[in-house]
Amino acid sequence: MSHTAHIPSHRKPRRSASKLAVRAGVAGGVLSTLAMAGTASASPAAEPVTETTLEMPVLELDLAADVATAVTTAAENTRAAALEGELNAQEESARTGAAAEAKQAKEEAQEKADAEKKEQEEADRKAAAERATRSSARTSLTSTSASDSGSGSAIAPSKSSSGSSTPATGSAAAIVNFVRAQVGKPYVMGGTGMSSFDCSGLVQAAYRQAGVTLPRMSQDQSAKGSSVSLNALQPGDILYWGSRGSAYHVAIYVGGGKFVGAQNPSTGIVERSLSYDMPTGAVRVL
Repeated sequence: MSHTAHIPSHRKPRRSASKLAVRAGVAGGVLSTLAMAGTASASPAAEPVTETTLEMPVLELDLAADVATAVTTAAENTRAAALEGELNAQEESARTGAAAEAKQAKEEAQEKADAEKKEQEEADRKAAAERATRSSARTSLTSTSASDSGSGSAIAPSKSSSGSSTPATGSAAAIVNFVRAQVGKPYVMGGTGMSSFDCSGLVQAAYRQAGVTLPRMSQDQSAKGSSVSLNALQPGDILYWGSRGSAYHVAIYVGGGKFVGAQNPSTGIVERSLSYDMPTGAVRVL
């Protein structure tokens, strides 16, 4: 009798290649074990060998499903990593954009501040130059003892007169009330009202309240009416700086030794004492 155990076949039809390979490996291992056991148990006195039938276990493995699961998991992990990277990139881009906008806003604010400072410095420079010119003109006229044509009244620019103590009435009151109502408004070169004026624009607008039409320029306004001494001023008189007929600045005398004028871009329209900036002369139109 053969010592090789008979192993019946339990193959099932249409098994996959992976299952057949696993079954063949298991069978081979079992056969090797049985062969070694048969050799070890053989003896000189032959003993009857009992035939043993082993039934091979059937392994149910679904490798395709495991592979598909692994692929799906890897794909999901890849998508998650890509999404996280995109979000990080968007956050970094947003931070960079915000920083750039803040820097640009700061630069624009600084440029605006510098421009405003430069504009203010230029206005102050012009005002200082204008005051210096007026002072020079007064000095020149005083040294030559020039007199106005017409009345022959002497001009006394060094004196501060309170003028008439009588309150303004009629047309003069209308002129005084108008110019005082404009105090605080800005000086704008070429301005004729009502939001802003230059010196001659203010005088022209004031006399319009009294029904009097004056020329637009300060030179022509200083040549109107009759010349008045600074010691005999009355409310509503036109003050001028420079020579009569070629004045470079005009204002309105409002009484009490004060005048209202559109001085310069730095001060705007103000009410000042005659001593603040003594005029060269005055004319009376009313």
